[in-house]
Amino acid sequence: MPRTAAARPASSGATAAGDRRRPVKAAPAPRYLPSEWPDTGHVRDYAAIAERYALDAVADRKGVSHCKWVRAAAKRHLDDLKKSRRKSGWLYEYSAWHGNDVCDFVEKLPHVQGSWSTSTITLEPAQIFILAVLFGWRKISTEYRRFTVAYIEMARKNAKSTISAGVALYCLCCPDEDGPEIKLGATTFDQALKVFEPARQMVLRCPEMTDELGIQCWARSITAPTGSMQPIHARAKTQDGHNPSLTVMDELHAHDTSALWDVMRSAMGARKSPLLLGITTAGYNVQGVCYETRKTVAAVLDGKVIADHLFGVIYTLDDGDDEYDERNWIKANPLLGVSVGFDEMRGYAIEAQQSSTARYEFRTKRLNVWTTDRGAWLDLRRWDSSRYRMVANDDELVGLPCWAGLDLATTTDITALALVWRGAEGDDGITVRWRMWAPADRIAERTRKHDLPYQAWVDAGWLTATDGDVTDYAVVEAGIREWLDKYQVQSIGYDPWNSSDLINRLCSDSATAERMVQFRQGPSSYNAPMREMERLIIKRRIDHGRNPVAKWMAGNVVTRADTNLNIAPDRKKSADKIDGICAALMALGVSMTAEAPVKSFWEE
Repeated sequence: MPRTAAARPASSGATAAGDRRRPVKAAPAPRYLPSEWPDTGHVRDYAAIAERYALDAVADRKGVSHCKWVRAAAKRHLDDLKKSRRKSGWLYEYSAWHGNDVCDFVEKLPHVQGSWSTSTITLEPAQIFILAVLFGWRKISTEYRRFTVAYIEMARKNAKSTISAGVALYCLCCPDEDGPEIKLGATTFDQALKVFEPARQMVLRCPEMTDELGIQCWARSITAPTGSMQPIHARAKTQDGHNPSLTVMDELHAHDTSALWDVMRSAMGARKSPLLLGITTAGYNVQGVCYETRKTVAAVLDGKVIADHLFGVIYTLDDGDDEYDERNWIKANPLLGVSVGFDEMRGYAIEAQQSSTARYEFRTKRLNVWTTDRGAWLDLRRWDSSRYRMVANDDELVGLPCWAGLDLATTTDITALALVWRGAEGDDGITVRWRMWAPADRIAERTRKHDLPYQAWVDAGWLTATDGDVTDYAVVEAGIREWLDKYQVQSIGYDPWNSSDLINRLCSDSATAERMVQFRQGPSSYNAPMREMERLIIKRRIDHGRNPVAKWMAGNVVTRADTNLNIAPDRKKSADKIDGICAALMALGVSMTAEAPVKSFWEE
């Protein structure tokens, strides 16, 4: 195993006399990358592999196999190499020896999870790029590491915990610091153990580390003659008193606050060559420390911010990529075909197209795409891609039967009316049109404070503003009556719990009253229309008129379920307003029960 930093050999990849490392076996041929990758005999030239990986990523200008952030990280490394080679007085230089050493160390560690063809770890090019760049760049004045903060984001099952464990052991055994103190942090102790336990098992299965380096394993710590490694978690009462040389924060997206991150970063101030490593998949909390760090990394990779101390790489899909196209999966899964199987991904993709919960899991954890719609009900990509048309233009809807849903909000919120037309026999599709109203003062406030295009929606006619700070129900009533007179409305679903004087006024004439149908707000009423709408959106058989307000609301809907797994919109947990979608579901619901006897307003 590698010895301490003071006794390291000077040549890249060489084995010094008396260094009792196990022989390095010839590396297998790369499994999905070009066969001409450099290989220098029995010890691989990892620094050259990292540079070649960067060259290939930058050459992938159309983003076929590498997303924009990977290409940017690769370009940054190559640009930095050019700066250092020009001897222009830049403060940093690249040490191939250090880049090789960390990779050589990790490849001597045993596999402890899963089934592998080799007994020890074989690094893939993407992993080599990360490790060689992170540890290879050095400050010229001190030879300590350039990068003190690192952020690595990729999809699940890409061996993040294994590599984190390898880095932790490397920093314990081959430190740039005297008295290394390694901390493995997470939101809970069980999560922290997911990095600690692989490291512990690696030591237990590698007697050289115990015999030659004096590494000892305990239930909750790993000790060396001059240092130690311990798991910690964010829920501990205090994290004071630490002096970490390396802190690995696993699944950073799960941290609701930056408390642990901030404490551990400030605690590293006395170290000469510290490293705070955040490693994560995507999540949904765009207000947390993880997403804030991600934004900083993105700004650095975009060239908008100069931060020479920060290393970052993000493996994800590009905007506009089809998440169900297998060719795009490698962008988020650099170990696709190695630790991530195609058959496994295909199974997740099939489930994602049938379930909103599975879709969230697939998109966020398997494709590493951040989303604020945790548990969101509808797939907006399929919403956008629907090209279904029941009629050539809306004028042809006038003479066709339709059903209405009326969602009455409070006087300060959005009120929505939706009409649903169902296709004739053999035409499996629906057309939906909306009218929505909101008080003008609230529109200005939400446009200003919430960065939502309310005013643009009003200007385009998608949303109607009524004067004042409360909804003028006289304007709403006039708009509803206009559509009831224009279209062949068979029945109107409404919520009896939220009935108001507006309902009574609408029912002042018997013709309208006979068409009013109660639609109670619960899973027993909503389940059937929600399942039907989800099915139609998956099949891209909905004509929503490209209504941007309805699309925004569709993306906000989160569901709740009863004990029988019947579902309904959850207004409390939904990201924002969902009134227009609720109105459409009510209209679809009454259309699905059109043949069954229903009680009118008068009968109720």
